[in-house]
Amino acid sequence: MRIIVNNLVIPVLTGMILFVGCSEKKVKEEEKIWEIPTLGNIERLDPEIDRFIPLDAEIEILATGFEWSEGPVWIKNGNFLLFSDIPPNSIFKWSESDSIRLYLKPSGYTGGQNRDGEPGSNGLLLDPRGRLVLCQHGDRRMAVMNAPLESPVADYSTLADRYEGKRLNSPNDAVYHSNGDLYFTDPPYGLEKNVDDPAKEMDFQGVFLLRKNGDLILLTDELSRPNGIGLSPDEKTLYVANSDPEKAIWMAYSLNADGTLGEGKLFSDVTSLVGREKGLPDGLKVHGSGILFATGPGGVLVFNPDGKHLGTIKTTEATANCAFDDTGSNLYITADMHLLRVRLRNDE
Repeated sequence: MRIIVNNLVIPVLTGMILFVGCSEKKVKEEEKIWEIPTLGNIERLDPEIDRFIPLDAEIEILATGFEWSEGPVWIKNGNFLLFSDIPPNSIFKWSESDSIRLYLKPSGYTGGQNRDGEPGSNGLLLDPRGRLVLCQHGDRRMAVMNAPLESPVADYSTLADRYEGKRLNSPNDAVYHSNGDLYFTDPPYGLEKNVDDPAKEMDFQGVFLLRKNGDLILLTDELSRPNGIGLSPDEKTLYVANSDPEKAIWMAYSLNADGTLGEGKLFSDVTSLVGREKGLPDGLKVHGSGILFATGPGGVLVFNPDGKHLGTIKTTEATANCAFDDTGSNLYITADMHLLRVRLRNDE
C-alpha cells in the first residue's frame, strides 16, 4: 500500500514506514509528477571517473527507514533488487514498478531464542544455478534458500558452517568464481558481543574458499576484520576489505591456479580518513572494466585497478555495500537507513 502526503509517495510496511519522493529528480506516477529525493554529492578527484559516472549523476533515495541495510544483489530474471536489513532479520525487495516490500523473514537467524546484535543475513548473491545464497550472521553459516526466487521461503540448507570442527564467526560477504567456487569473509560482527563473544570458537577472522565439492579452505587469517570481497574481471585478483578502524585497508591478492592466494599487496589505505568521514571499508563490487566501487569512509570510493582513488560517491551516511544492475546502468547502494541509486554510464 502507498499513501501520498505533501507530494511524498510513501510505501507502508508492517511496523515500518519508508518513503520515495521529494527533491530534484522527477518521475511520473498515476499521471502526476512526483519527485525523487537526493542527498550528498559526487566528489571527482580524477577525470577518469567521468567515464563511469555522468557529470549530472545524483544520489537518489529510493527507500529509507531501515536499521542497517546491507548485501544488495540485482536479480536479472525479474528486474528487481534484494537487500538485507540485518537487525530485524529481514530481506527487502525493491523494483521500479512495485517500490519496496518485505521479501523474506527470518533471513539470517532461524533459532528459537531471542538474541541481540545483528542476527540477519548480510551479503546476498546468486549461485551458478540462480539460487539465493546468504551470508547468515545469526546462524553463522553460508546457506542457500530452498525455494525459487519468485516464491521465497525461509527454508535453508547449509553450504558451510564449520572449519576444522569449529563454528564460523558470522559470514559477511561473498563472491562466486566462474568455476563454481565460493570465496567469503568471516568477521565477528554477527556475534552478539562481537569479537569478545563467549560463543566465538575460532581465535581468528578468516577469508575462506568453499570449493564446489564442499571442501572448505582457509585462505588467510591475517586480516583483523575481513569484510567486502570481489574478483577482478579476469578472476586473477581477489580484493578484500578490512573494516578495522586502526587498519582500514583493501588488499589485492593474486590467485594461484588452484584458487588459493598468491602474493598479497596493499591496494589502498584509508585509515587516515577514519573518524573524519562516516564509515569503514565494507562491501565492494568490481565493474566489468576493472574499476572498484568500494564502500568506505565517506561513501563509495571509486578506484582504478592500480589503486588510484578517482573519486567518492559521498552519501553522508555510513555506507555498507553496493551492487550493479545487469546492464551496468545503475549502482544500488545500501547506506545505513537508506537504499540509494546512482545512474552510471553503460557505453564502455
